[in-house]
Amino acid sequence: MSRRFAVSVRHATIAIVLAGLLAACDEETAAEQQEEVIRPVRAMRVGNIEALEERAFSGRAQAAREVTLEFRVSGEVIELPVAVGDVVEEGQLLAALDPDTYQAEVDRERANLASAEAVMANAENDAERDRQLIRTQTIAQARLDQTLATLDQARAEVAATVASLGRAELDLSYTRLLAPFAGTVVATYVETFEDVQGNQPVVRLLDPSQIEMVVDIPETLIALAPSARDIIVEFDAFPGLEIPAVITEIGSEASETTRTFPVTLTMDQPEGVTILPGMAGRATGQPPEEETVNTLIIPISAVFGGTAEQDSFVWVVDEDSMSVHQRPVQLGETTAQGLIIDAGLERGEIVVTAGVHMLVEAQEVRLLDE
Repeated sequence: MSRRFAVSVRHATIAIVLAGLLAACDEETAAEQQEEVIRPVRAMRVGNIEALEERAFSGRAQAAREVTLEFRVSGEVIELPVAVGDVVEEGQLLAALDPDTYQAEVDRERANLASAEAVMANAENDAERDRQLIRTQTIAQARLDQTLATLDQARAEVAATVASLGRAELDLSYTRLLAPFAGTVVATYVETFEDVQGNQPVVRLLDPSQIEMVVDIPETLIALAPSARDIIVEFDAFPGLEIPAVITEIGSEASETTRTFPVTLTMDQPEGVTILPGMAGRATGQPPEEETVNTLIIPISAVFGGTAEQDSFVWVVDEDSMSVHQRPVQLGETTAQGLIIDAGLERGEIVVTAGVHMLVEAQEVRLLDE
């Protein structure tokens, strides 16, 4: 009997230990679940003009104007008077094809035109004569109708020949490749006496007098870009050299992967140095004056609900509790930078910009760095 009692006690002890372990596991799982509800979110501070001043945006230099030139017709290259590194003026000859075949076609069409014009002149004389004769009823109306039809045909032949001559003259002009702007030859792709096809690359030309740089601006800052001022670009090759730049183009569509907009900066070539395409640099700028920024713009992805004013919402982050709260907003116009908010938000409030359909009221969140 005592042995049975000992076994029972042992079994009870094991059960208690197992129960304790299971309880500990349950508590650990509950703790992990509690941590998982703190959802990371992307967010922006509405109208945060200071954020623009705190950022530097990287990019690489490229020529404001660059082009790869091609002949529009085929032929043998008989002139290539430029080499890589040459500086050329607008209208200067860069390459030429043998024009003989195209000149012969022009001459043939000119001869055809002269013949067609002679035929038309005879038809006009015949028509004028028959108009006089019809008045005296010397000829029948059918005779005049035939004469006028012949005249119409002669005029059509002249018009067709003029068009053919124009095409031939264009082809002849295409045998000479001229510089569309002043610049520097950076590549040649053919040699003298080489046969080339139409639309085959021949010479690459760029204008180094102005430099462009494309930088990527986050969607949380893109609304401030049009009003940015005192933009400065500094290239790694010339540290300390600050080059003034202006925004010449703002992309209207964000990258699907980075959620950034391409912004093109243009600057004049500085004196004393040469910024070459491909050089890496960074752009900085001053935010617009606060009193000039009255419009609040947020990304379209921040808004959820319907499209009408009364059922459009955003998630506003309470900075004290780091939780989100649904806020109705009144939508304004849609711009390339996002949605204008007419009412419902104040400058400086934090709004969630992505994953809005995954949140619930009062959910705790943490903000992801841009």
